[in-house]
Amino acid sequence: MTFDAFFLIVLMLALGKLCARVRLFPDNAAEVLNQFAMYVCMPAAVLRYGSRLELGTEILSIAAVPWALTALAVAAIFALRRLFGWSREVCAVLLLCVPLGNTSYLGYPLVQAMRGEEALPYAVIYDQFGSFMILSTFGLIVLAHFSGEDRPTPRRILRRILTFPAFISLILALTVFPAEPPSAIDGVLQRLSDALLPIAALAVGLQVKLRLPRETLAPLGTGLALKLILLPALALAWVKLVDTPPLAADAMVLEAAMPSMITAAALAISHRLAPAFAAAMVGYSLLLSLVTLPLWDFLLQRLV
Repeated sequence: MTFDAFFLIVLMLALGKLCARVRLFPDNAAEVLNQFAMYVCMPAAVLRYGSRLELGTEILSIAAVPWALTALAVAAIFALRRLFGWSREVCAVLLLCVPLGNTSYLGYPLVQAMRGEEALPYAVIYDQFGSFMILSTFGLIVLAHFSGEDRPTPRRILRRILTFPAFISLILALTVFPAEPPSAIDGVLQRLSDALLPIAALAVGLQVKLRLPRETLAPLGTGLALKLILLPALALAWVKLVDTPPLAADAMVLEAAMPSMITAAALAISHRLAPAFAAAMVGYSLLLSLVTLPLWDFLLQRLV
């Protein structure tokens, strides 16, 4: 199943890149596909698998991991910036693309493929209470500070969180949606959830760019090492230290090992923060993750 998932990713990425090259789709095709994934497929996955969660200390312990990794990544990036003299724009992109991973579009289906449906609720916690919340708070502050905009208000941040489709689905899943819905509803949700991976991968293929800005070789290599090696290694150390249940531990480490979040890079590009560097972080982290994720998967099977 894991090989099938990675083969599907490579295939859809290649198809997306080919379609972009021959201009088969309209220029906004990637945006439309992303919107469909965000407003339809992802909420369906959260609703289906989030309803199996039980509110308790386990949710807090899982959600704390991405926040802790973000704090460590931020400290490392600022220290490296002082050491190497990176520009404000490059620093901003690293602050967004290193701690924030593609934990939903790619994270959900890949965790499901590698560990089964039972692991997916843990990925939902990591993404919604971790990555999404971090993007909606810390991410907005980074964008405002480094682009010269006004600081986002608590009201703006709260509204962004409460109106996000997947977060609404999570609230419904944790409150009123049954853990075992009628088979017809469950079947629809499963099919929409299964569509998340090919649609997301196709959208990435349509917009990914691999142009390597020469002046940012050093920060690019550093950012990729932090994102794909150091952060999942720290997550692995954490789950071993606190004796996390194996399925939850696997999901957390795999989510930490996901490539850079496309949305975070898109926001950096839209704010004119080193656009070529942001695109390169997404593109190269995605390609390299096709190697690093199976390696983390193999390591987890031996250690956890």
